[in-house]
Amino acid sequence: MGLGERLAHAWSAFRNREPTNRLRDMGHSTSYRPDRVRFHGSTESSMVAPLYNRIAIDVASVRINHVRVNQNGTFLNVIDSRLNRCFAHSANLDQSGRAFMQDVVMSLFDEGSVAIVPVETTLNPRVTGAFDVRSMRTGKILQWYPQHVKVRVYNERTGEKEDLVLEKREVAIIENPLYAIMNEPNGTLKRLIRKLNLLDVIDEQSGSGKLDVIIQLPYVIKSEARRREADTRRKDLEDQLKGSKLGVGYIDGTERVIQLNRAAENNLMGQIEYLTSMLWSQLGITTGVLDGTASEAEMTNYEVRTIEPVLSAIVDEMQRKFLTMTARTQGQRLMFFRNIFRLLSGSALADVGDKLTRNEIASSNEMRGVLGLRPSDDPRANELRNKNLNPAADHEPVMTPDGEE
Repeated sequence: MGLGERLAHAWSAFRNREPTNRLRDMGHSTSYRPDRVRFHGSTESSMVAPLYNRIAIDVASVRINHVRVNQNGTFLNVIDSRLNRCFAHSANLDQSGRAFMQDVVMSLFDEGSVAIVPVETTLNPRVTGAFDVRSMRTGKILQWYPQHVKVRVYNERTGEKEDLVLEKREVAIIENPLYAIMNEPNGTLKRLIRKLNLLDVIDEQSGSGKLDVIIQLPYVIKSEARRREADTRRKDLEDQLKGSKLGVGYIDGTERVIQLNRAAENNLMGQIEYLTSMLWSQLGITTGVLDGTASEAEMTNYEVRTIEPVLSAIVDEMQRKFLTMTARTQGQRLMFFRNIFRLLSGSALADVGDKLTRNEIASSNEMRGVLGLRPSDDPRANELRNKNLNPAADHEPVMTPDGEE
């Protein structure tokens, strides 16, 4: 392309921007992202939201694919369908596949159940089940009906959330497998949230600037006149402190001030610590998982007891609603694949790579892909064989003078 053509086709976001009057025709606008997950107030104000976020990130890091399997259920290959592109590339206009899965999990934990709505499909889902999903959104379930659900879904064309009544067979309705722990009114997590909110109220009261003092007057307050006199004395001291620049006041020599510099003792913190430890044990989470120092056994327990049930609930429901019986008969499935190498150190990865290639489980190029290296051009790098042994075809038999091999 010559210089003239490059100048003719060049484009700049600043020099070719839309005119100001054109912005009024772009639809509804907000100062914040309207499709972002908004937690309930009690959840958002506690330490539970970071826990939701940590689990959602770990679930979204697991790869989900539309695949084909054989008659024994063994993985054969990935199907390049629009549904698979939603998982691997772009779920909708605003979210990548990974961001969409994180949105699903966080909404699932907060609400207890969530709907995955196929917004755009190749065919009408109400006419045929043989449709392919082009884009999908997370929907909040507002009402339940025998055959339908009312969901609130973000409309990317108008920029607002809209309520839709859809048939249950059209949408994937996912219930939190940890519902009894996270979403039950008397579950461990809800009890912990209530205790944390109480602790926040106490902390706010202790930091409100109150003095919390008691004035002991030199006379007994039993009559109504003495009470009025005590109230007058209390208000006088309040006015002194309020009107003083440095907060200095005075009392009579016969009066005494008793300062309450701490709240009355309660077992609220002990209950919070107990509920926290119980919640983590029920979810299979330890402090090492949250701060990144967990051992291999702790991470395996976390993957099996927390991540796998959530992933299975999502994948099984989407497979049930988005793949027809004919597609499943043809061997089409939705499967998730966890990267077992991402938590290994360099020395452990080298040891695992040696064992996998030596036992003819993975080829050299497959292990190079795990390490982020480009594939080798050597044809032997794609072979499943033990590189420590010479193949029989690499040499011809040598005959001794006696005619023996």
